[in-house]
Amino acid sequence: MDNQTTQLANQDCKIEKVNVIDLRVPTSDTLLGSDPFHKKPNYSAVLTTIETDTGHHGISVAFTAGAGNDWIAYGVKDLAQLVTNMEFKTFIEDPGAFHRLLIDHHQLRWLADGVNRMAIGSIVNAMWDLWAKLVEKPLWKLLVDLPPEKIVQCIDWRYLRDALTSEEAHQILSTHWDSRETREQELCQKGPKAYSTAGWLGLTDAQIIETVNQVKAAGLDCFKMKVGQDLDFDKKRLAFIREAIGEEALLMLDANQVWGVDEAIAHMEALAEFRPTWIEEPTARDDVLGFVKIARALEKYGIGVAAGEQVPSPVIFKQLITSNAIQFCQIDATRLGGVNDVLAVILMAAKYSVPVCPHGGGIGLCNMIQHYAMWDQICVAAHSDTQVVEYLNFLQDDVFIEPIQVRNGAYVAPTVFGWGLEMYPEFIEKHIYPTGAVWQGREASGGITFLA
Repeated sequence: MDNQTTQLANQDCKIEKVNVIDLRVPTSDTLLGSDPFHKKPNYSAVLTTIETDTGHHGISVAFTAGAGNDWIAYGVKDLAQLVTNMEFKTFIEDPGAFHRLLIDHHQLRWLADGVNRMAIGSIVNAMWDLWAKLVEKPLWKLLVDLPPEKIVQCIDWRYLRDALTSEEAHQILSTHWDSRETREQELCQKGPKAYSTAGWLGLTDAQIIETVNQVKAAGLDCFKMKVGQDLDFDKKRLAFIREAIGEEALLMLDANQVWGVDEAIAHMEALAEFRPTWIEEPTARDDVLGFVKIARALEKYGIGVAAGEQVPSPVIFKQLITSNAIQFCQIDATRLGGVNDVLAVILMAAKYSVPVCPHGGGIGLCNMIQHYAMWDQICVAAHSDTQVVEYLNFLQDDVFIEPIQVRNGAYVAPTVFGWGLEMYPEFIEKHIYPTGAVWQGREASGGITFLA
């Protein structure tokens, strides 16, 4: 059989079972990933694997900071009953209908978003991974090759069409359809521009310098620092980091929602001298009016507002984007209800000229967001002028069989089929909670009773 015939034959399969694993890494030991609210996170992931009767599999991860990982895992296991024994071609024929099957469950919908939507996203993302593998393409390439009408079919337009209609989305995609091959070649050569967090809250100055030097060695010239504790401490550390990265480097700040609205404005006015490009999550994740007030107050300083990693639905993104509450849209690969939701957000951001700068702080998130960045910069925004993509230089090489690569300050376009989330079996076995080797004798430090 030729390659196309083989791919079509591969798609003629049935979902046989769904496996779910609770993985947790004790990053609280090193304070990597720490911020004003999440002082001692244990980077964790719900690893979902969908298996077919033909031996193929689709993988996804849902990131958490430790406790509560099992809540999502339980949700995925429950939802698995809705997809087991399903013909996979049903999903391929209408990804939007499959998405609505889960999102609109007549009883589960009462749980609203949050953990419920993240569990749904785990199933949806694993299905997309399986699809990409069956057609032997990286996830981004699958998206790039889907015609505009197929992308539009994936999205639930009920609550979005007042901001972006399906016809407008089709037009955005159609405008760049004929030039996508050229853009694809260009982006495969240079890759989406990356940035990295150097100033984790719990790190010493020496550790920050070490991180900055590592990131610089990879060619990056964009850096982020955590703020939000004591103003004098923030000023001293900002002066230190600005000197370390140089005057020409981009500097972004992240408060992780620790401030009230007026407090955020006052704090950022005091830090404006350090010329940050943005302040990320300056206040509560769903306070759209608060974000609007902050954005207006900081506009005169040339400081934008960024958010998205904890935005729980496309509807809240709609409000943030259309009200000019955010100047940078930080999609998260596992916070929403999977690929279908994220496609909608990226298209809305394009209509309102808000750069998509994906959030990557978590296990597997960088591996996933690079695919969205590729699709956005090839097919939607169709440029790479204003976007940066978060990059973490830990929990990669020892975790993933195909780790992300950054070269000359940019992601290297992934070539592995699907998301590229396959993990080393020994890593999985070691970090299963609470029975894995790293948790023996210290189970409590990985669960809900572990308090900072």
